[in-house]
Amino acid sequence: MAAQAAPRPEALQLPAGFHIATYTSHVPGAREMALGDRGTIFVGSMGAGKVYALTDGADGHAPQVRVVAHGLNLPVGVAFHQGDLYISDTRRIVVLRGIEDRLDHPPTPQTVADNLPYRAGDHSWKFIAFGPDGKLYVPIGAPCNVCDIGHEFGRLIRMNPDGTGREDVAYGIRNSVGFTWQPGTGALWFTDNGRDMMGDDIPSDELNRIDRVGQSFGFPYCHQGNIPDPVYGKGHPCDGFTPPVLRLGAHVAALGLRFYEGTMFPAMYRGGLLIAEHGSWNRSRLSGYRVMAVPVSAGGSVGPASVLVDGFQHDETPWGRPADVQPLPDGSVLVSDDLAGAIYRLTYDGHAG
Repeated sequence: MAAQAAPRPEALQLPAGFHIATYTSHVPGAREMALGDRGTIFVGSMGAGKVYALTDGADGHAPQVRVVAHGLNLPVGVAFHQGDLYISDTRRIVVLRGIEDRLDHPPTPQTVADNLPYRAGDHSWKFIAFGPDGKLYVPIGAPCNVCDIGHEFGRLIRMNPDGTGREDVAYGIRNSVGFTWQPGTGALWFTDNGRDMMGDDIPSDELNRIDRVGQSFGFPYCHQGNIPDPVYGKGHPCDGFTPPVLRLGAHVAALGLRFYEGTMFPAMYRGGLLIAEHGSWNRSRLSGYRVMAVPVSAGGSVGPASVLVDGFQHDETPWGRPADVQPLPDGSVLVSDDLAGAIYRLTYDGHAG
């Protein structure tokens, strides 16, 4: 695991009236977040192999951080459902039953779904979430930068909470590490990371929306909706696939996203998406390393994206990498950072600070 950087929230740039502070700096490899019924914040990790539980500290102090699972393989994904915490592994989904009653003495993880498709390579870590239908959604990422993997990989599946009833939802998805459902419509929106090694500026990462089961979003044949793959694109025209709703930029590594339903932030953010951009690793000049805001109408149309939090890198040297966003009931938003091993809390008070 890479050395942990020090969080530097004072270096971040925000619109007037917004403020950001370190919520905790004790979550190595922090990735996806999930909120429990009693306000517990659960955090998966990339390299640490652990899952953390954050609860309010006494008298407004930093939250207490507990390890509730360890020894797992890239447990990036966490999803809370009816009192239980579901956790992703590269080949299985496990669950901690009744976890909020057992934070000090966590139960042994139980496997609810095993033998998930796996091939050594990239993108075997999994962001997971429960949909409005009560089913658990799990991505099966492509085991490569670009390869023709048919329908075994590069797809999104769903299953019942006990692991039964697996079915495919969508195809042609290279590597989605974030999806969420639009309040009111129930439409599923997801980020997808574009392939590498086509240059600095193509292809773009994507913001996509699933309108029906069985849609294909083009990978590996077509990228960003309009660029045929130089190797696999022949005979697979781009107009045969669903294009992205919005192109987010090349190599920004768009990961976790959530709709903002709170009232703390200005009206322009309400009902829209907040997207964590983890940042590029192979671009000549860095891109991403920020949190973006995308207006979304009730009908599903999107406005231009704007930067909400910027500055996780300085002079081409990253000190932080945003991985997920999690709105809280009070309207503030948490941002996870797996490079600094930190969680930040973003607030708004209506006054430039």
